[in-house]
Amino acid sequence: MDHITIRGAREHNLQNVTLDLPPRDRFIVITGVSGSGKSTLAFDTIYAEGQRRYVESLSAYARQFLGLMNKPDVDAIEGLSPAISIEQKTTSKNPRSTVGTVTEIYDYLRLLYARIGTAYCPEHGIKIASQSPERIADAIESDFSGEVTVLSPLIRQKKGTYQQLITDLNEEGYVRARVDGTIIRTDAEIQLERYVKHDIEIVLDRCMNDERSRLVEAVENAVHKSDGLVIVTGTDDEKEQIYSSRMACPPVCGISFEELQPRMFSFNSPFGACEECKGLGIRMELDPALIIPPDKEKSISDGGGRPLPEFPRRLPYPVPCGGGQTLRVHDLHADCRSDR
Repeated sequence: MDHITIRGAREHNLQNVTLDLPPRDRFIVITGVSGSGKSTLAFDTIYAEGQRRYVESLSAYARQFLGLMNKPDVDAIEGLSPAISIEQKTTSKNPRSTVGTVTEIYDYLRLLYARIGTAYCPEHGIKIASQSPERIADAIESDFSGEVTVLSPLIRQKKGTYQQLITDLNEEGYVRARVDGTIIRTDAEIQLERYVKHDIEIVLDRCMNDERSRLVEAVENAVHKSDGLVIVTGTDDEKEQIYSSRMACPPVCGISFEELQPRMFSFNSPFGACEECKGLGIRMELDPALIIPPDKEKSISDGGGRPLPEFPRRLPYPVPCGGGQTLRVHDLHADCRSDR
């Protein structure tokens, strides 16, 4: 249907109004004298029905915050799509709540980006493609030296106890696993908190980076078990690298990426949030100009640095510096005067 049809509108001062609006996707203006029912038709009838249809399309969890919306006094409205309106006022004090999260549009966008999105290498602009276990082994030989540990990630930042998973791994012949960064034996009993997110990886092999056959075999097993991901750590366990058989930049740099997931596009998830602001969009920093007064010749005991208004102007004892002289803010090293 290419137009909107209103039949029998009786809201407020409307007297059983029936009309057809022009084709959709057009800017429509309703004019008339004061009190003729312009606002009643546009807002209390057409928009009210469109908003009611939109609320009905939401989940039960979202509807509990929006309340019950009554149907306008009209026989039928045809060709009307669900509608929303946005007011410039704060309805929630939570900084992680936005128009997209409240209306659940953000959930559909994240799913859209993850399913039909095309990833490109951030360094070279080349489309990400799959790579073989042999090529992953080549990258490991290039990135690491000495002994390496090959792991296959099974659980990544998910809640649960996973006792049965550890038992199943032991029955399958896997001796060790890494749980939340700690290597454990699969035949040992572990107690994981149910409502805390965990990481669980299988330890497949420890070998030298030049043992080609063992390395390729371990990578193949990891790819098969984790559906494409491989985690490799060095001897000091400080260097850790993720490789992917599905998402990589093979022609040039060989950088690997994880397969696109909806949570990667969420600022409320550790997988998608900015590491600097944690998804809030702002950072809390100290302003040295507000801590250190303009007179930098003052000593700390004379109020040279006052981070709080109630901080006493004079300390109960002097702050010595080296040879017994009073330390002045101006004498501090640049690193000591910064917000760090």
